[in-house]
Amino acid sequence: MADETADNEAPGVRKQRAPGRWDGVEVMQYKQADAAPFRAVTRQLLFADPQLACEWRYFEVDEGGYSTLERHAHVHAVMIHRGRGQCLVGDTISDVAVGDLVFIPPMSWHQFRANAGDCLGFLCVVNAARDRPQLPGPDDLAALRTNAAVAAFIRTGQS
Repeated sequence: MADETADNEAPGVRKQRAPGRWDGVEVMQYKQADAAPFRAVTRQLLFADPQLACEWRYFEVDEGGYSTLERHAHVHAVMIHRGRGQCLVGDTISDVAVGDLVFIPPMSWHQFRANAGDCLGFLCVVNAARDRPQLPGPDDLAALRTNAAVAAFIRTGQS
């Protein structure tokens, strides 16, 4: 019986050739540089077979880097794969390290940052069909900044 896989997903094993790098998986720019503020982040699409109805992705935030501060209607399921850092989910900032799981509910502001001297690599599962991220407007930023810890944490490219 022939293997029944989608045309875009090859069967078999993709060996990890270095931390956060797998055979046959392209390291891409996180987002368009002018689309949203971020610093020193890459992404990889590990699995995106239509039969899964989700995408399994890997992001790496280099030292001094941060992901975009954003929210959206879909959820994220995240597992820290390497390094240490912090994440904002809603109005809570948490330290994260290898093996930690992060659940990001719908419409929750979130952002990831790597610790000094480290990178932060994380696996992320999202629905294949999903809404576009929303960036904070001036009123959203003002509301977020009423919490002193959140105000000190967030990076927007202007702060």
